[in-house]
Amino acid sequence: MEEFEKRQKKYTPQEGKRKAEAYCAYQERSQQEVRDKLFSWGLYPSDVEQIISYLLEENFLNEERFAKAYVLGKFRIKGWGRIKITQGLKVKQVSPPLIKIALKEIDPNDYFERLVGILTKKSTLLKETDPYKRRNKLYQYALSRGFESNLILEILKDNSLES
Repeated sequence: MEEFEKRQKKYTPQEGKRKAEAYCAYQERSQQEVRDKLFSWGLYPSDVEQIISYLLEENFLNEERFAKAYVLGKFRIKGWGRIKITQGLKVKQVSPPLIKIALKEIDPNDYFERLVGILTKKSTLLKETDPYKRRNKLYQYALSRGFESNLILEILKDNSLES
């Protein structure tokens, strides 16, 4: 552990600010991600908070913009449901009001269609012939992707996926 600490370069507050600008310009980041990165660069808490304030003022860092980008990315690219997205944002320490605002970016029709698509695709891959076990596997799969149980059950009620 000590060897790692000795090898890791420590940055001055000016260097940290420049690197943080580049870090935030590359991709949307949460405040906590940037704060953790600044601490990993060996900066003191007072310097870290000054740099965070600067990044917020200069719009390099915007928590709402990050939350919206995170929600749309995880939904469109990863196919996650609202529950899993919410958990991910909580891990990144995004505030609950911002999570609600960001989740409104998902169109309800797209959300429903995505869930139907995920269940349909998974259904074609299942080898299970027992309809109860098959339905349970589809249900568990959709739950693990972060979709709400009432929506999953609504889709599974329409037995077309279970054949």
